[in-house]
Amino acid sequence: MNRAEIRINRELQRILKDPPGNCSANVIDEDDIYQWIGTIMGPKDTPYENGVFFLKITFPSKYPFDPPKIMFTTKIYHPNIDDDGNICLDILRQQWVPSLTISKVLLSICSLMAAPNPNDPLMPNVGKQYENDINAFNITAKQYTQNYAS
Repeated sequence: MNRAEIRINRELQRILKDPPGNCSANVIDEDDIYQWIGTIMGPKDTPYENGVFFLKITFPSKYPFDPPKIMFTTKIYHPNIDDDGNICLDILRQQWVPSLTISKVLLSICSLMAAPNPNDPLMPNVGKQYENDINAFNITAKQYTQNYAS
């Protein structure tokens, strides 16, 4: 086993034993430790509440020195998540540090779901709506949650 596989295995054991609140993750196929599926329960008091959101987690061969690639596979209406499931979150790019774990990243994604950042949108039109008409944003986001995350 190489360094990345040792670290990934350690994180897998931890997250299976003690998953972060409202989140879980596991390997997709036991023969490929680099491919995981993540699950986030929609945060309470948000338009995503009662939704179950799935993510594809791909670890690079240089993990933990390079960040994992994480994408939503569940369609979501959010200014920082595009139609392809890409997530605009600094710790998945330039703010990544090797001490971060998948548990911490999943919690950060939960926080982003609960508190979008319209100043750094992947979806500018959704960011504008969030800033200018929060009620319309919440209605659309709830509709997406009912249609795609239930």
